[in-house]
Amino acid sequence: MSSLDDLDRRILLLFAQEPKVGVLEASRRLRVARGTVQARLDRLEDSGAITSWAPALDPAALGFPVSAFATLEIAQAGGHQPVAEHLRAIPEVLEAHTITGAADLMVRLVARSNADLQRVIDEVVSSKSVVRASTVIVLATEIPARVTPLLSG
Repeated sequence: MSSLDDLDRRILLLFAQEPKVGVLEASRRLRVARGTVQARLDRLEDSGAITSWAPALDPAALGFPVSAFATLEIAQAGGHQPVAEHLRAIPEVLEAHTITGAADLMVRLVARSNADLQRVIDEVVSSKSVVRASTVIVLATEIPARVTPLLSG
């Protein structure tokens, strides 16, 4: 979806701020027909603008208070896919992105403690395709993951 109109933005902001609002209540607040809201939501979902209706989960509240980022250098001959498959099998790997620069992948990790983080890192680097890893521990999150500021224009 290349462009959003004002109604799309208002719908997205409302559901981002109040995910349980419901289509009928959203139509009342936005002063548009229920069918219009539903059609817009369907279109936004089909286009990929809405990626999930799942609740946002906090790893710390689930028993994983330690967060870290790791950059991985990988064996170039094997490509990224074998490493991605290896990382996908590790529950504490929340995200992995192919990146530019000295490293090949940026990975977001969580753990139950610093000692447990060592276990997670050991599991990450156990792949023969991972040549080197560099890890930094998150001390505080100043700006959590967000997308809604992009809707201001």
